[in-house]
Amino acid sequence: MRPDLTRVPEFYHNYIKQVPEDDLMTAFKNQTPVTIHFFQDMPEHKINYAYAEGKWSIKEVLQHIIDAERIFSYRALRFARKDPTPLPGFDENLYTENAKAGRRNWNDLLEEFKTVRRATEWLYGSFDAEQLNETGTSNNSSVYVLGFGYISVGHAIHHINVIKQRYLS
Repeated sequence: MRPDLTRVPEFYHNYIKQVPEDDLMTAFKNQTPVTIHFFQDMPEHKINYAYAEGKWSIKEVLQHIIDAERIFSYRALRFARKDPTPLPGFDENLYTENAKAGRRNWNDLLEEFKTVRRATEWLYGSFDAEQLNETGTSNNSSVYVLGFGYISVGHAIHHINVIKQRYLS
């Protein structure tokens, strides 16, 4: 089932709407290989390319996808386990600035994405209907576990679309 958008902050709606599948595990099954192939097929001369000054390189975008997915999964885990502690937001620009992705090996980043995504799939595969419906507070907003699963998939799709439009056109 698709997430109830009334249970997810509006900021995330665009990510969720990027996901065509009506079942989260099917979305992972379909979209993970698409994401992996997209980045594996990236022309080598584009990996460190940023389309404008102050914009992230493609390497930095991939590192951002990895970091964000880890954070979304952590939030989902906490909420699924009924932890009532409100969780803070994160500054994606601060994370990107300090990740030093430009120094990373591209193939290592790809392997890290594959590993993080596989862990995300295992995590969501372990949740039952009750856990998927658990709600918590993140970045001063109420959000629920199923929403974070769709956000993870849709966030990667969103960034692939940005790369296609702004970096590869």
